[in-house]
Amino acid sequence: MPYILVFYILLNIFSFFLYGLDKYKARKEKWRIKENTLLFFSFLGIIGGFLGMSVFHHKTKKKKFRILLPLFLIAEAVIACLLLTHDFS
Repeated sequence: MPYILVFYILLNIFSFFLYGLDKYKARKEKWRIKENTLLFFSFLGIIGGFLGMSVFHHKTKKKKFRILLPLFLIAEAVIACLLLTHDFS
């Protein structure tokens, strides 16, 4: 279980980093990260996705992000509850 937790934390850090990088690229009018990529890593690391949106004020007006990220949070909460209550022995 500790390996899963470390992997989850790394996914959240990466998700947060992607939002910051995309915001930087948007300001500099450079090549951007695809929205589907941001959403994919937000699904894997929702906390990093939410923090990235909040800290960098990025994608906050996009309807797709305002709807999907809360749904991802609910999905991750359900998965976490299932994992925590399941006996793997």
